[in-house]
Amino acid sequence: MIKTKEPVSEELRNKLDCLERNLKEIKSLAVGFSGGVDSAFLLYAAREVLGDNVIAVTNSDASIPGRELDEAREFCEKYGIRQVVCSVDPMKEEEYRNNGPERCYFCKRGIFSEIKRIALENGISNVAEGSNMDDLSDYRPGLRAIEELSVKSPLREAGLYKADIRELSKAMGLPTFNKPAYACLASRFVYGEEITKEKLHMIELAEQFLIENGFCEERVRIHGDIARIEVPPKDIPRLAGDEIREAVYKRFKEIGFKFVALDMCGYRRGSMNETLKKDS
Repeated sequence: MIKTKEPVSEELRNKLDCLERNLKEIKSLAVGFSGGVDSAFLLYAAREVLGDNVIAVTNSDASIPGRELDEAREFCEKYGIRQVVCSVDPMKEEEYRNNGPERCYFCKRGIFSEIKRIALENGISNVAEGSNMDDLSDYRPGLRAIEELSVKSPLREAGLYKADIRELSKAMGLPTFNKPAYACLASRFVYGEEITKEKLHMIELAEQFLIENGFCEERVRIHGDIARIEVPPKDIPRLAGDEIREAVYKRFKEIGFKFVALDMCGYRRGSMNETLKKDS
């Protein structure tokens, strides 16, 4: 049984039991591990059920900030999980660089094809990823690549939502239970704007500056030479205050942005997909 350090509701226990049954049937597993809330929970649960028959595979490329790679490595070290770091550069795909609405499909296809190769090389029979039920409510073309490659989605199969995963992670004592939601830096580009390593680096530096100034849930969306900052509505007054505002403006200009804007609606998941919904 996957143990929790704190009691959970009967509904969550049932979902956790379902996840455990599904993992037992898998026998051996390579988990596509980003270090985020979902994949960390899945990796830990798989380790509890399958022991050493689990490996974590983490991709390293320009769209993943160094801090995320460090946290993924620290998680695996903490729980004694073998980690393989691969380097699949989605920039080699023209469809990815051109950043159309299907960008995520081409990225996921490349990365999980490599994870499948690594799994086979290590005698692992299955590959899994950490999407949850909430991912079905937004535009997620990457899930199509997951299905085409026969990659398993155990969290969705167990009916787990993000809130469930956070609550269970907390009950298990995982350090990721309250980690802010994260998506790769390519998701910061408006559709149709070319993705470049230079711009990815600009976004990483800009978001890191906000994090260092206490904005733990943030996004820096890029529109040409404009940085559009999203923070939760409760944090907007502090960001708009003279001292922080001036520091952010100065740093963003140093990074290379010509204009810096604050989104008055605040942070919301997948805001770049709002243009797609409008067009449809």
